[in-house]
Amino acid sequence: MYLFTVFQNGQEKLAAAQRMDGPLYSLEAYGLCFRDMNDLIDRVTPAQMELLRQPPKAKPMEDYMLCAPIPRPKQDVLCLGINYSDHAREASRFDGEAFGGQRPVPIFFAKRVSEAPAPGETIPSYQGLVDSLDYEVELAVILGKTMKNCPPEQVREHIFGYTVLNDISARNLQTQHKQWYRGKSLDKFTPMGPCIVTADSIPWPVDLEIECYVNGELRQKSRTRNLITTIDEAFSMFSQGLTLQAGTILATGTPAGVGMGMTPPQFLKPGDEILCRIEGIGELRTVIGD
Repeated sequence: MYLFTVFQNGQEKLAAAQRMDGPLYSLEAYGLCFRDMNDLIDRVTPAQMELLRQPPKAKPMEDYMLCAPIPRPKQDVLCLGINYSDHAREASRFDGEAFGGQRPVPIFFAKRVSEAPAPGETIPSYQGLVDSLDYEVELAVILGKTMKNCPPEQVREHIFGYTVLNDISARNLQTQHKQWYRGKSLDKFTPMGPCIVTADSIPWPVDLEIECYVNGELRQKSRTRNLITTIDEAFSMFSQGLTLQAGTILATGTPAGVGMGMTPPQFLKPGDEILCRIEGIGELRTVIGD
C-alpha cells in the first residue's frame, strides 16, 4: 500500500493508493481522520490499515499537489554515513581527512529538518555560503512503533514503511566543521517522497535497485542489499539507550556516483534536476534554484 501527504484546497491531507501508478483516495473517503502522517503512524489500527488496502466507494482525488510524505519529522532524521563500500572509496579520494581511515563502527549523524521539500520542489543553492552542493539518493526507513534497546531480530516488526530521500549536502560546510550536522541540515536539504510504501509491500531483507540521475545522466546505481550496516543492525545500535519515537526516519546511506566522487568533482548548480529512484517506491525529482 502507498500512503501520501498531498496539498489540496489550501490544506494538507492524507491519501492512499493500492498500487504505485493507481488513483489516490482521500482518507476522509474511508471515514478516517488523522492530523498528519505522524499522527496516522501513532494511532492507526491494524483494522484501519486493512481498510486502506481496498479502494473506497468514492471518486479518486483530483487537483492536488504532492507533499513530502512526512513534511515535518518529529525528530532529526537519523543517518548512516559511508554505508556502501564503493561510496567509501570515492569519498576518501575527495577528502581523506574527512572521509578516510578505518571505520570499526558505523558512522552515525543526523539531519535537522524544519520542513521536507515536496517532490518536484525547487530548493535553494545558497550561493555565497555553499560552493559544493551535492546529491545522495538513499532508502529511508520509517518506524511504526517506538523502540528502545531493540535487538536486531526484532527491528523488522517495528518498521512502518519506506520512502526515497535525497540527502542534499554542502560539502564545504560538511568537511569544514568535521561533524556533518550543519553541512547536511540547511533548510530544504531533505527532499522526500513521493510516498510511504508500507512494510508489508516490500520483501525482507530489503533488496531494491537504487538510482540517481542528474539532468538525465545516470550517476548512481546499486542495490540496497549492498548496505554495509543493515537496517536491523542500524536501528538496533541507534536504539541502545536512546528512545526512537514512532515516525523516526532512518536514511540508510548512498552508493557511489555522487558529485564529489567524480574526476574532477561535479557539483550541483542552479537549474540542475536530480531524479532519485528506488524500485517499488517511486521517483523523487528535485530542482536546484538560485
